[in-house]
Amino acid sequence: MTNRNSHKLFRIEEGIVIDHIPSPKGLTVFHALSKTPDGIVSIGLNFSSESVGTKDIIKYENIILDKKETDKIALIAPEATINIIKNSVVVEKRKIDVPKEINGLLKCQNPNCITNIEKLETSFKVVENKEVKVLCKYCERITEIKSDMIIKG
Repeated sequence: MTNRNSHKLFRIEEGIVIDHIPSPKGLTVFHALSKTPDGIVSIGLNFSSESVGTKDIIKYENIILDKKETDKIALIAPEATINIIKNSVVVEKRKIDVPKEINGLLKCQNPNCITNIEKLETSFKVVENKEVKVLCKYCERITEIKSDMIIKG
């Protein structure tokens, strides 16, 4: 069912809609993505939603997300969905899944972790999906995902 509030945002002909982002995580998702807009970006905050209470929505015109970007969204808002838009119509709805392993997307919060001392790609195992928590492969610290952990770009 389409929320009538989503029609208050700019309509796009081609692109994606990231929907069902629990408020107030919309701006965090937007800042975590490394996409340079090639068209209009609409961000709607605090829409009512039966499934998540209040939700945020992001619409990107003329953009497709790759797996790395979808994983970033999953780490911040595992409840989010991605709608693919073609000719102003939703042609596909995707649930996103929290990956089992995360490589190179997060910074370890442990200042003594080898990844913060040497130039090593970080590697984490997801140990909890709902409030996403990860285990660092190197220092074995378990951390709940926070927006400042996500590596931009």
